Amino acid sequence: MKKSFYIKLLFTVWVLLLQCIFYSAKAQEKPAEPPPIIEQQLENLTENSDDVETEDDSHLQEMQHFIDDPINLNNAIESELKELKVITALQIQNLISYRNLFGNFINIYELQAVPGWNISMIRRIRPYITVDDQPQLFASLNSRLKNGQRSLLARVTQVLEKSKGYLLDRNTAKSFYPGSPQKLFIRYKFSYKTLLQYGITAEKDAGEQFFKGSQKSGFDFYSAHFFVKNIGIIKSLALGDFTVNLGQGLTQWMGLAFKKSADVLNIKRQADVLRPYNSAGEIIFHRGIGITLQKKYLEATAFVSYRNIDANFVADTLNNEDFVSSLQTSGYHRTANEVADKNVQRQFTFGGNISFTKNKFHVGVNGVHYNFKYPINKSADTYNKYALNGTSWGNYSIDYSYTFKNMHFFGEAATTDRSDKAFINGLLISTDARVDLSFLYRKISKSYQSLYTNAFTESTFPNNENGFYAGISINPTDVWRIDAYADMYNFPWLKFRTDAPTAGNDYLLQVAYKPDKQTEIYSRYRSERKAINYNPDGLVLNPVIIKPKQSWRTQLSFKLNSAFTFRTRVEILWYDKKGMASEQGFLTYADIIYKPLRKAYSGNIRLQYFETDSYNSRMYAYENDVLYSFSIPVFYDKGYRYYVNLNYDVTRKWSAWLRFAQTIYPGKNLIGSGLDEIKRNKKTELKLQSIFIF
Repeated sequence: MKKSFYIKLLFTVWVLLLQCIFYSAKAQEKPAEPPPIIEQQLENLTENSDDVETEDDSHLQEMQHFIDDPINLNNAIESELKELKVITALQIQNLISYRNLFGNFINIYELQAVPGWNISMIRRIRPYITVDDQPQLFASLNSRLKNGQRSLLARVTQVLEKSKGYLLDRNTAKSFYPGSPQKLFIRYKFSYKTLLQYGITAEKDAGEQFFKGSQKSGFDFYSAHFFVKNIGIIKSLALGDFTVNLGQGLTQWMGLAFKKSADVLNIKRQADVLRPYNSAGEIIFHRGIGITLQKKYLEATAFVSYRNIDANFVADTLNNEDFVSSLQTSGYHRTANEVADKNVQRQFTFGGNISFTKNKFHVGVNGVHYNFKYPINKSADTYNKYALNGTSWGNYSIDYSYTFKNMHFFGEAATTDRSDKAFINGLLISTDARVDLSFLYRKISKSYQSLYTNAFTESTFPNNENGFYAGISINPTDVWRIDAYADMYNFPWLKFRTDAPTAGNDYLLQVAYKPDKQTEIYSRYRSERKAINYNPDGLVLNPVIIKPKQSWRTQLSFKLNSAFTFRTRVEILWYDKKGMASEQGFLTYADIIYKPLRKAYSGNIRLQYFETDSYNSRMYAYENDVLYSFSIPVFYDKGYRYYVNLNYDVTRKWSAWLRFAQTIYPGKNLIGSGLDEIKRNKKTELKLQSIFIF
């Protein structure tokens, strides 16, 4: 592929030159709204989570809510500002201090006077905020129940080509998909602002049965929740399904949380302890009751949960000691083996938090404890020596933060009931009106284990890792922005596919230019060095070697007029560039987004080409989707992809979406593997969604 790759490299340079020419010719026309930084964060999250996209759409729901009902900066409290997830803790403290000192804001762009706030950041959050002198009112529970909004969302998704799992002879095959190929999702939701919410969610994955066989009750997954805020001393009350977020993610963090990205200052975990849950994911949530009480500077949370979870059950007939070898996290119940794993393990969880917050100081004590029906006993592989095991487990921590002038310090010190330690400490500094710094140090012992956590670490879970992260964000002018980070880490013990202690590093540099509301172009270089087993000669011991990976991306977004936006990306990737297994990857796409003002219809289309040597040089790209949904496919081999999204508002209270996406692999007649194998050179996905508001 090397010859064709360098041809594409020349093509890339040519495209970049065309982009510059295109920008020069159009700079005086009207803008394109830049792609949110959230897209890059979600891409990185998918890449570092074993290519599994999150099904938790709560953040997308929140952002859409803030578009419909913006946060009023004149009376917003700290917890509301945290929900935006793009404002740092230091910026929040500076805004509250400025408001206390000078009174209410008169105009949005008065925010430029707040230390740490600048034009580019204000533009990023402009759709979600407002300034208004009206006081914040907390309606009674009865008023909330009467004046809320009801919505019903229905979504169906299907891959049109039938895979091997649907075509096998069910009389002879041991493993197959007995259900229909449609994925179904239904959600009924009642909400009054952010103060009251309740609803029911139901989901069926493709291949799962529906009202027959193993799923005689219909959908494979049901969820219900009731959540209310700010009723007297009760800050939050959760019944049914909910999530819990504690400290900096060492003890428990079930909500969406981002890691390394071009948003180099977003390193602190920020969210309320209790949050409602109504997404399609079947794993990361609690089922029971939780309550948060608040009195002046003190806040206390307690919760209890009991639910059945999926696990790989092993009947030990020799010792008469049944156990589970692993907890299953896919949420799939299609084949006989997957159905057999459903709800095998019983999990009882309780915990809580007590915190003190006054002015710019915060300290909290956190704890969560699990009890299981069957002991967890993972395989005897060496890397599993310190894995979570037994019938009970506990995590406990102290988290803290303090803001002093232009610095914000935060952290969490955690331990388990077996005295395994973990620490995270971070610092945000605004050194100048145009320069901000971030630092984070973590030291997590090889034996520290936790469930349902998401700390700021290189690994998916906080375990067996030491590291130091440093980031800098520079705004030399209002139209230029430079973001960079360096992260150096090591793993003291073995990991899956890494048969030795290792070390690695990760660097990123991104330069963005946004001269006006119409145009934004950014260019990003990223370099990563991480070790992995490499044993092509089949040696007795697996050699562990460094596999470096570099990528360069340039993206342009431009608003052609009030209705049309053009967006394009070119990205090149080098894997093990000077090594024995050298690979390259290339991806480019072009989007046309149509969103007219005061029209009932909108849509977008993408055309994309990608080529990589193998899965090792795979690439990712965020895709627009139907409302409350997103897609980040993994791309490898050689192919073309296109998709079309259409939205039509039938009435003011009834909207419909259609999405058609197809990936074509020239020269192949087989794609996928296992039961998902398709004997074609293309894969086509159709998605329909409708929302009724009443």
